Amino acid sequence: MPSRRTRRTKRRIKRISRGTRRSRRRGLPALFKILGFIKLLKFLIPALGIAALMFLVPGFIASTIKALGLGFFLILGWIGAGIYALKKAPNLGSWNRWAGAALLTLFAFGVLSLLSPSVSLAGVSLEEIGGGGLWGREFVSPLPAGIARLCSAFLLGIFALSPERFIMAGRKAAAILKSSFSSLRTPRLIPSAGATAPPAKLQSHEVEEIEEEAREIPSSEDSQALEISEAEPSAASEEIAPASSISEEPEIVLRPDSLPPLEILSREGKTGWTPADLEERAKLLEQALASYGVEAKVVEINPGPAVTQFGVEPGWERRYRRVLERDAYGRIKRDKNGNPVFALEEVSRTRVRVEKIKALADDLALALAVPSIRIETPIPGKPLIGIEVPNTSTTIVPLREVMESPAFQKLKAKSKLAIPLGQGAGGEPVVADLGRMPHLLIAGATGSGKTVCLNSFITSLVMQNFPWDLRLVLIDPKKVEMIQYNGIPHLLEPVITEPGRALEALKRVMKEMEERYKRFAQVKVRNMESYNKSPKVTSPLPYIVVIIDELADLMMNSPHEVEAVICRLAQLARATGIHLVVATQRPSVDVVTGLIKANFPARISFAVTSIADSRTILDTAGAEKLLGRGDMLFLPPDAPKPRRLRGCFVSDEDIEKVVDFWQRWASLFFPPELDHFKQSYLQHDISEEDPHLERARALAREVQGKISASLLQRRLRVGYARALELLEKLKAEGLVEEEES
Repeated sequence: MPSRRTRRTKRRIKRISRGTRRSRRRGLPALFKILGFIKLLKFLIPALGIAALMFLVPGFIASTIKALGLGFFLILGWIGAGIYALKKAPNLGSWNRWAGAALLTLFAFGVLSLLSPSVSLAGVSLEEIGGGGLWGREFVSPLPAGIARLCSAFLLGIFALSPERFIMAGRKAAAILKSSFSSLRTPRLIPSAGATAPPAKLQSHEVEEIEEEAREIPSSEDSQALEISEAEPSAASEEIAPASSISEEPEIVLRPDSLPPLEILSREGKTGWTPADLEERAKLLEQALASYGVEAKVVEINPGPAVTQFGVEPGWERRYRRVLERDAYGRIKRDKNGNPVFALEEVSRTRVRVEKIKALADDLALALAVPSIRIETPIPGKPLIGIEVPNTSTTIVPLREVMESPAFQKLKAKSKLAIPLGQGAGGEPVVADLGRMPHLLIAGATGSGKTVCLNSFITSLVMQNFPWDLRLVLIDPKKVEMIQYNGIPHLLEPVITEPGRALEALKRVMKEMEERYKRFAQVKVRNMESYNKSPKVTSPLPYIVVIIDELADLMMNSPHEVEAVICRLAQLARATGIHLVVATQRPSVDVVTGLIKANFPARISFAVTSIADSRTILDTAGAEKLLGRGDMLFLPPDAPKPRRLRGCFVSDEDIEKVVDFWQRWASLFFPPELDHFKQSYLQHDISEEDPHLERARALAREVQGKISASLLQRRLRVGYARALELLEKLKAEGLVEEEES
């Protein structure tokens, strides 16, 4: 029990400490006010000194106005802005904005120098010295160089204030100028009477026949004028091309060495993206990630025709611990309730795991209000995660735009089998070399864009190759997709629409492959490129591209034979210059078998209906989330994972123009009797002994002629139609006495 004196002493100490705290609380605001006034005086004293210098020094204002003119007020504005910036923002903000403002001030100073106002300031007449004073007159003289300085200061000032908007405005201006000078009308083709130059690949007797036919062509343009299309131009072309450009159509001379120009292809309009919309989506994406506890930042935006790719840099996962806060004397800080105050101290941090972001794909799609998103980890060549978000409105990628790109022109100079694939997720053109694939497998649901993709391949190949450089074998079991190519000189035979004839065509191509290997052995070379460069060769061999629009129809008719022929061609035909492009809308294991997949390293998958189909064609998921209408995943033979593209689009009108060009060209310079390669190709003997017929004969002898179609189907493992065919042959040979149902 403490004494009374001790208790009195403790109460006195408590009152003194309480009063000290109260006085400290009262004194803090006053101290802050004093410090703020002192800080304000630090900026007011220089300003007051400048004002005193201006008004107290005799002749200071007059000499300043004589030197600067009206620019004196600009200098005052700069002084005020500097004082305000030092008071409000000690870091002075962005340096580029200050530089831009300085350049624009210099531009305004020069513009004032070009004026001569009838105004007098402080006894100085500005009409004599100009609005910019003596310094401004020196800046703009001589006049041509001064105008150049003014323009440079204005442009550099705008660029320094906002480089992104300046560059965007420049791109828009360049696009407007380019579109205004481009002609969208279809050129007319007129055969030249003197165009008798023979193709480089033709023989001497063929050159003489072509020259005789060319001499018979009259020079009158009215009688022999050839037009690509006699139909009326499309509505889209009429909207883009002005009416005054109809009479300014360029005329292209039709010669033996002329290829279809790119101008005959249409150029569709593109819908642009506004940077504000993209930035808003980027902020929404960052907020959605943050709401799920993932720190990430969008550092790159790549707008594409179908999707926009956001380059996301993963943030950090931080770990904290609670630490008691202490004052300057080492005492624990407490709140108004007397509880200790804790602070969070960072202990460690690690990068956000990629799997954590990939697991949020469905949640991000819900937050962004889109059907689905695709996450690419990482973006090739960049330490970023690519989140591909569908655009609100998709854009058509014209075939002409990709073929005009530098990437395609560079590949075209190296290879005759360059094909345009489309545009990537960032809008960049993507092309490929069919000779390096060397075979391509395409799959996708109905209406996803397979046929349009095949049409773009065929159109681009025939637009860059003559018939003696490239030949095509087109198989179209659907009977309506490729029939319009009939008549072009590149076809080795008309478009095949019957499954039975398709198998014969594949066997004929296989026979051509075997004949080429015999020629290689005679010349002692390994591939077609070496064979064509050999001095012993007089007639070079063309490339052959076999395109099958629907593999499932062929596999349903005779699966074993079709699979055997396709696999043999895929395994051996690369060295002979024969390449396959096979498409199907049913990528199941009974159509795209394991043996076919093993021989087609390059694959394209459009939108499919299930994840199982995506795994069948690409060996990975992702194709089931595509948007359709040309949205595809391309898996090159040398890439570990597929790449998302927007396929090229070629209209039926463009295909008709290209086909009409080659038909008219062939009627003038490449008649059928000069096509010796096609004649030798069609003469290949594909009749061979049926491998199942000998086994059927042995079975008939074993059962003593009592055989049926169902027995043949079970024992020989063939289809019912094939079993009936074998039964008819056995009956014709007299090996079957009686049919059993």
